[in-house]
Amino acid sequence: MEVIVKEAEGLRLDKALAEMTALSRSQASEVIKNGFVTVNGCPQKAKYAVKRGDIISYEEPQAVELTYEAEELPLDIVYEDNDVAVVNKPQGMVVHPSVGHTSGTLVNALLYHIKDLSTINGVVRPGIVHRIDKDTSGLLMIAKNDQAHQALADELKDKKSLRKYLAIVHGNLPNDRGVIEAPIGRSDKDRKKQAVTAKGKPAVTHFQVMERFGDYSLVELRLETGRTHQIRVHMAYIGHPVAGDPLYAPRKTLKGEGQFLHAETIGFTHPTTGDLLKFSIQPPQLFQETLEALQQGRLR
Repeated sequence: MEVIVKEAEGLRLDKALAEMTALSRSQASEVIKNGFVTVNGCPQKAKYAVKRGDIISYEEPQAVELTYEAEELPLDIVYEDNDVAVVNKPQGMVVHPSVGHTSGTLVNALLYHIKDLSTINGVVRPGIVHRIDKDTSGLLMIAKNDQAHQALADELKDKKSLRKYLAIVHGNLPNDRGVIEAPIGRSDKDRKKQAVTAKGKPAVTHFQVMERFGDYSLVELRLETGRTHQIRVHMAYIGHPVAGDPLYAPRKTLKGEGQFLHAETIGFTHPTTGDLLKFSIQPPQLFQETLEALQQGRLR
């Protein structure tokens, strides 16, 4: 495959290749190391600084069959019955196995702690109805059989599920509440990012300011849709990125272990009984400590 350098001039070859293609930085480094990348017909090292007009030819890495197994990892199961479970995912845990994350994921923990899981999403994502980012903490609903999975997925698609988040964001929002309605798709400039783009899929986020701290605000957000990085992209789009976000926030931000974003509340219709279930969970300790410091004026 070939790409022509237009806007990545001056970048290292590995970084440029990652930004201009669907390859990750590690995948780009690997194919360069193995001699599967040429620039204008000549092999180059990863540190080569690309120039405008360079023609980069590369071979995509072969797909690796993912293997995974049950792991005795700590798992906070908030609720469980024969059909569904609700778990509190810690910040820093990946939801399901992928290249680079074949162990230590929520799925590895689920396989150990929960006997039955739905199979609709295949062997790599058993039970997973929806996802949250690695560095976002909070509640996820898990399906224990395919019938329950389909019912929960349909409710999500019909925008009937309740998903509320808490976030500490940069700045002082001008309005106490509002709705962000802007389509989201992959960024043309950085393949690792999502962006508001006319080519994207519809995305709607409702927000309400809970507290104001001058340079930061505590915001409650409700998802109407569930696009990748939706809250993070939408808040950055209106000029108030989530604090600590390594992709969308400024470098001068609150110290933490990723974005200060927590899936606080989830609600859904039980697929068998028809009962309305609703669960809420406090943010992790670091989130709470940071919030207290902002409330006391110790952080600016």
